[in-house]
Amino acid sequence: MPISDDVKAFIPGERVTHAPLGSGVLDGLTFAVKDLFDVAGAITTYGNPDWGRTHPVAAATAPAVMALLEAGGELVGKTKTVELAYGLTGENVWHGTPINPNAPDRFPGGSSCGSAAAVGAGLVDFALGSDTGGSVRIPASYCGVFGIRPSWGAVSLAGACGLGPSFDTCGWFARKASVLQAVGDALLPEDALPNATQLGPLLKLQGVWMNADPATANALLPALEAVERVLGSGPAARVEGPTDILAQAYENFRCAQAQEAWATLGSWVTATNPKFGPGVRERFEAARDMDPAKAAAGRAFRKRFSARVRSLLAGGAVFAFPTSPFPAPLLTASLAEQNAVRERSMGVTAISGLAGLCEVSIPAGRVDGAPVGLSLAAAPGRDRALLDLATRVAAELGLA
Repeated sequence: MPISDDVKAFIPGERVTHAPLGSGVLDGLTFAVKDLFDVAGAITTYGNPDWGRTHPVAAATAPAVMALLEAGGELVGKTKTVELAYGLTGENVWHGTPINPNAPDRFPGGSSCGSAAAVGAGLVDFALGSDTGGSVRIPASYCGVFGIRPSWGAVSLAGACGLGPSFDTCGWFARKASVLQAVGDALLPEDALPNATQLGPLLKLQGVWMNADPATANALLPALEAVERVLGSGPAARVEGPTDILAQAYENFRCAQAQEAWATLGSWVTATNPKFGPGVRERFEAARDMDPAKAAAGRAFRKRFSARVRSLLAGGAVFAFPTSPFPAPLLTASLAEQNAVRERSMGVTAISGLAGLCEVSIPAGRVDGAPVGLSLAAAPGRDRALLDLATRVAAELGLA
């Protein structure tokens, strides 16, 4: 029976579907995949008509999608993405911007916008996305759903279009924490770190909380207290840092990732001269013109930053912080307002991006009627333990 796409989450045209290929933890669940993952027999458009026009029908299905089918999941469609995954609001002028199901007057967040909208509207039980600079975590927060960016490299991105390969990560969304965890059971390797299942203490990154709008921070304090109760290790320990650390993280992430984006996609952009929607061409031009010295400085910063962050989390500690400083921007927000939100937000999302952490966003609060998420982040390789913690926190908060 066709699914009514009342939030315009799916790409236009005939729906890409696939019956389960096995039985397992995902039996009876439906899912969608972001239109940068290949499904055999379908064209991957990557959110842009010229990409679809210049690329062949996929000969094979991406291994991550295959794993979901083999675990009993039923694929019911491919979801919209920002063009070439290079954007954070969720806007797509060619396929149409998905409607944020929990805040229709606001953007859904990108680039995994369609997947978040489909889950938030109840069209599917879970959906696959990708996260380079926040493209699962931000739409999860904006649309009021659970979302995970696993440890970098934990889930295969073979058969998926790339943007910044040393940052690109396969992630997913769900309305229920238990479903988010079940997808992890199908996709993730076993946690291999010593005492990997033991998490704690809880660390409160003061700079990130101060970066958030006061209304967002206040809305998430009850959820922070719930995490403290679940972990049972007392109040979160405050972690201070340089006052400009988020600005540094954003700028260095931006420069390093831009160079990768042009190395990955620049040849196609140059050869094809594709039509782009507002802001996308400008981002690629900035990536093309990135000063190599700035990109090199970004990579050097990443090494230092990652070492520091991982040392804080090495024993099983968990960061807790607002996923985004604000709820989703209004659809009427100016380009300047959107860019300001982007910079403040990506300083936060760059923490896990630069250090390769696993991070779960929990739909834990509302501001002016719009959702905001609380993020929990742990060291690489503690993905399953983090999902288990998120499930226990969701139960403590009374979330479905």
